[in-house]
Amino acid sequence: MNVQEEPAGAGPDLDRGPGRGREPVRTCIVTRTAQSPAAMVRFVLGPDGAVVPDLRARLPGRGAWVTATRAAIDAAVKRRAFNRAFKSSEARVAPDLADQVADGLRTDLRQALALANKAGCVVTGFGKVESAILGAEGVAALIHASDAAADGRRKLAAALRRRYGDAISVIPVVDDLSNNELDMALGRDHVIHAALIAGAGTTGYLARWRRFRTFEGMASASEEDAPPSAGATAFVSHDDDMK
Repeated sequence: MNVQEEPAGAGPDLDRGPGRGREPVRTCIVTRTAQSPAAMVRFVLGPDGAVVPDLRARLPGRGAWVTATRAAIDAAVKRRAFNRAFKSSEARVAPDLADQVADGLRTDLRQALALANKAGCVVTGFGKVESAILGAEGVAALIHASDAAADGRRKLAAALRRRYGDAISVIPVVDDLSNNELDMALGRDHVIHAALIAGAGTTGYLARWRRFRTFEGMASASEEDAPPSAGATAFVSHDDDMK
């Protein structure tokens, strides 16, 4: 049996690079716990020595992995965990590295919504959304702009209760993107309320939404009074969807 040699300079905290020596789990350089890569963020050193987030785990070079939460990444920056992992005192770590990851996750969220829209999984407009909720097939998720008025939210929440009753907690209510971000993702003006119907595009979008919420330490519940675990699933990357 041939054993692949460890690349020169690679420490136990680094992987072998994309597509090489894939393991079912990775070890977080902060918590030292082994987890699925789906629950973590990969980082690599850029050509200029800067530590760069690699959200899709595709960038070349050996990578260090951190649990996919803002708290863990902030801790990695504070404790100089990246310098130890890459065995380099010259590795440059931006103090706002967690914000860079959050921005990347928001971008992925907008792109996933655009793909869901292209797949015919998105309904927009208050009346159409309400009709979709109360229709025979129902909806897979409800979307509000983060700056949506309380009245519209309340009326659509009432429609969800009429349609789903006690099972309302299985319908995620998403309000993490602003009106402008929804407009950008959907290529339309003044999108305040939308709904997702069942389909592959919806599955991909909700996976990315839950990853973003987990990163920010927020529950993925359908209602503020729903159990925090409602609707929570592990993030599964479908990189081909994001090209």
